[in-house]
Amino acid sequence: MLGIEAEMNSVQSAFQPNPTAKLRSRSRRVLGLLAVGCALVCIGFLYSHFWISRPVGKGPAGPTVMREPFNKPWTSRPVILVGMGDSVTAGFGARKNYSYFDRLAINPVDESQDLSGICLRTVLPNLQVTNLALSGSTSIQHLQKQMGRLGAVNSNTLGIIIVTTGGNDIIHDYGRTSPREGAMYGATLAEAKPWIANFEQRLDSIIARIKASFPGGCQIFLANIYDPTDGVGDCHHAGLPAWKDGTAILLAYNEVISRCTAKYGDVHLVNLHDAFLGHGIHCAQFWSNHHHRDDPHYWYHENLEDPNERGYDAIRRLFLIEIAKVMNQFK
Repeated sequence: MLGIEAEMNSVQSAFQPNPTAKLRSRSRRVLGLLAVGCALVCIGFLYSHFWISRPVGKGPAGPTVMREPFNKPWTSRPVILVGMGDSVTAGFGARKNYSYFDRLAINPVDESQDLSGICLRTVLPNLQVTNLALSGSTSIQHLQKQMGRLGAVNSNTLGIIIVTTGGNDIIHDYGRTSPREGAMYGATLAEAKPWIANFEQRLDSIIARIKASFPGGCQIFLANIYDPTDGVGDCHHAGLPAWKDGTAILLAYNEVISRCTAKYGDVHLVNLHDAFLGHGIHCAQFWSNHHHRDDPHYWYHENLEDPNERGYDAIRRLFLIEIAKVMNQFK
């Protein structure tokens, strides 16, 4: 009987779960869950970093401006610096004295070392400054309203005219209404073609009106339009409605601006579009064709359509470089 009882106890113990094996199984499940959790956290972090986050960075932004052209005055003539156009030149989103237009004229108190003393007041001792630009305005309004505010200038005065125009023609209403001239967001390229043609005629009229106001001559610096999607055209990733032909229309506007600057000897292109590629909503994506390892940061304001202060710094530098090229010839 004792033998049978021992045998039964042996069989029962064989079918009882091994505490060590049970603990190992539980540990494997916990480790598996932790691994999945870590993987999901990593995926979330990577997605957030490369697709959602828009780091703005610190310090100077944009190309180097050579100091040599600013070492001596360009002319002793009276010169008036005039800003015309939209919110980019009006300085929307920038602190006072930190828009690109303000910094063109005079350095802010905390100017970066590389641009200390590099501004138009340094080389144009008889400089006057006026900014007629208005946030939210379109090229239609620039021709109809801002030209009237310009007025006639003394024949002894040389004009330096800074213009940003056309951007609001493209983005206005953000698809909340049906596309139309002056607010074409969501339009097809075919729909936009007559509006693009009108923009070209309007730009010629703006140039003619500016020249007529400066009998003593002027130099016009016309910026093209940047692309916050870095050339990808995926504006839906910025929270806007998808727009299939948005990039094509923007490029068509920039072609008009390029033709305008090529047509006139005293109108000069300032290429914001190419300089800003890689500093839009894809700035953190190292695989992008336009990625900047030296400055992988966002140059746009929270509203997407205007620059932030580092973006304004870059625009200021682009204008300074082009203005210095042209104005050094005047005495």
